[in-house]
Amino acid sequence: MTWTELVMGAADEHDGDPTMTDVRTGQVLTRTAFARRVTRVAGGLRGQGLRYGDQVLIDLPLGIELATAVHAVVWAGGVAALHTRGPARMLIAQRAHGPVRTDVERVFTVEPSPGAQQFAELMGECAVDFGPLAGPALVLYGGRTLRLEELTEDLRQIDEELLLEEEDVVLAAVSDTFRGLRAFDIAMMAASSVVIAHEPSLVGCRVLIEEHEVTLTVASPELARRLACDPDLRVLDERAIVRALAL
Repeated sequence: MTWTELVMGAADEHDGDPTMTDVRTGQVLTRTAFARRVTRVAGGLRGQGLRYGDQVLIDLPLGIELATAVHAVVWAGGVAALHTRGPARMLIAQRAHGPVRTDVERVFTVEPSPGAQQFAELMGECAVDFGPLAGPALVLYGGRTLRLEELTEDLRQIDEELLLEEEDVVLAAVSDTFRGLRAFDIAMMAASSVVIAHEPSLVGCRVLIEEHEVTLTVASPELARRLACDPDLRVLDERAIVRALAL
């Protein structure tokens, strides 16, 4: 199974389970709804001209839309770039900033923006059933490219180390989008639930932990250090989930 297959793999077995909560937007999605979004947005991207190996720039805050966009691009055979530099086949952003870019063929935005198509319009009825098995998948901020094989094997390794269960609830209170995406992937693969925080603070984390009955918090180093003072909390420094990738 590939990276995205691992993330979506538990959808059929846990149909209807509320699996992800986006604190910033208030969105709550089931595992099945997320898998449906990914495959259908991938179909929409293909219909808009995305081809294997094409780079898609993604400029979205950490949340459900980010996870959907990244996995849909990869499932469609493209390369998701977590930056906005240089020319690309497509750009997916929260909103358009200034004039529509001329070095990008198509621009999709979550919020209505002049000159851009809405991201939601990509989710049609024509789904992509099978994604690529290997090849470049994700470009990070510094330009490093991660391959599907790397991301898949690393996710398996983290899953074996954390031993999450279905009843676990993971709070992603991280410092950047890739680490947040990784925390999201870990929870999804284990059939656990995930709560995605936005610009998390110590007080905010404590409120979310209590409200959602969080069993594991993945947090930035400073937050992890302060939360770890409570012996009843299971806290993981976010650096641990990207260590094997040398990040």
